[in-house]
Amino acid sequence: MSYLSRVEPPASLTEQVVARLRREILACRLTPGEVLSEAATAARLSLGKAPVRAALARLAEDGLVQAQPRRGWVVSLVTIRDIHEVFDLRLLLEPEAARRAAGRVDAKALADLDAICACGYRPEDEESTLAFLDANKAFHVAVAELSGNARLSRQVARLLDESTRMLVLGLRRRDRTGEMSHEHHALTEALALGRAEEAARIMREQVSASRAMVLAALTAPDAGIAI
Repeated sequence: MSYLSRVEPPASLTEQVVARLRREILACRLTPGEVLSEAATAARLSLGKAPVRAALARLAEDGLVQAQPRRGWVVSLVTIRDIHEVFDLRLLLEPEAARRAAGRVDAKALADLDAICACGYRPEDEESTLAFLDANKAFHVAVAELSGNARLSRQVARLLDESTRMLVLGLRRRDRTGEMSHEHHALTEALALGRAEEAARIMREQVSASRAMVLAALTAPDAGIAI
């Protein structure tokens, strides 16, 4: 088959499948290690195989699935190494972003940060958990953007995408959202007052506490999670 005669699925349809499967993977509705058949996934979504195959290839680029010979696709595992690598990078970048953002918070930025902090959460509601983590990501990315370094904020956004699934697994075992919200408010105050070292300290403590929560949850004897 020539390149010109190859039929590609509509980009918009592929994007829809990417968004749907990404959400299911991040929410752990598709669990780490689960095998994904193109045919079964296409049937479940009432679609053809082409957009599903294209979407899975996109998700593989993001590290969320892996292609395996004769098995199709497998949802990537969450490993102890993954957790340490992601949170190590967050600890390198985010405190520095907070330090640089201190004193750069105008009235609009402050209102935006406060609005993000107001996101509610119900532990028994999966979508509520994801909404909270979406808001958590938005808060951290907003702080990174206030640092004035666009590349730094993009790297933070990518790391937060990678840590979402880890945090979902962690929050199933321990509800830390109240502490996280309190830390957001404390950080916002430090940023508004230009307290650079305090802002960096609060950010470092929050990221460290989130890592500890995830590790404790995933290494518990009764976790029932293959990592």
